[in-house]
Amino acid sequence: MKQRTLTILKPDTVTRHNCGAIIDHLEHEGFEIKAARVLWLSKEQAETFYAVHKDKPFYRPLVEFMTSGPVLVMALEREDAIEYLRKVMGATDPAKAAPGTIRQKYATSIERNAIHGSDSPENARIEVGFFFSASELT
Repeated sequence: MKQRTLTILKPDTVTRHNCGAIIDHLEHEGFEIKAARVLWLSKEQAETFYAVHKDKPFYRPLVEFMTSGPVLVMALEREDAIEYLRKVMGATDPAKAAPGTIRQKYATSIERNAIHGSDSPENARIEVGFFFSASELT
């Protein structure tokens, strides 16, 4: 069954000009882009989006990083999209990411890990809805 998921190409990806290569990687893995937008997250948007991590020590640095430059948000679709995107992205720590994964190829550290992906069907629905209205999804 086809699923939708959200991905964010983070500020490090945008500033290092790796968006095209990562989009190409995703499309070759069978993902269809259903909606896309470049934006610069406000502090309030980042705090709201990452509120689930509010009590974790990396929350403030994450909000700072995600508001440090433009991001590319995309709603993606394919069979088993959520789990498959997590596999294609690789481990959060690029030093532990499998060869050929996005983070192994493009991330520079655990903090600057190139890409975000939804971690569950419930979060995918919430996250896609955070950035895109129903009429924007093709």
